[in-house]
Amino acid sequence: KTRQKVAELLEMLLTSDGSLRIMLLIEALNTIAECKQLNALSSIGFKQELVEAESDRVNAIYDYSLKNFKRKIQLEEIAAVANISPNSFCRYFKSRTRKTYSQFLIEIRVGQACKLLIENNLSIKQLCYESGFNNFTSFHKYFKMITGKSPLNYQKEFMA
Repeated sequence: KTRQKVAELLEMLLTSDGSLRIMLLIEALNTIAECKQLNALSSIGFKQELVEAESDRVNAIYDYSLKNFKRKIQLEEIAAVANISPNSFCRYFKSRTRKTYSQFLIEIRVGQACKLLIENNLSIKQLCYESGFNNFTSFHKYFKMITGKSPLNYQKEFMA
């Protein structure tokens, strides 16, 4: 019901002018805000708020990870970005994020997969590799673990 109402408001918005467009947009946003059925569309890997005191080091790790998540990132490599030893990196990262670096990368990759499912017409297998996973089985497993849905069901639900 909410989806249909918002879709109708947005269609009207496309053909309207001036202040009516603004009013329709506000009404659509209000309809979304009042909706009680909320579903997360992406994982936390899309963007995570960082503690400001550690922001330079964590931002360097985060930026490097976002630029390189499609390939295998070695522990020594990311530790060098943070300018600490691999063992120290594991402790440091977990203490700041409450997750392992591997978990963090998986969340980024699933987030990318969610984005690609919505924005592109790639096959699920192509999408798996474009998101940085190197095999379909682990892609499907982690996607379902994080989103609670299979990639195909996620895409169908979003397009409904």
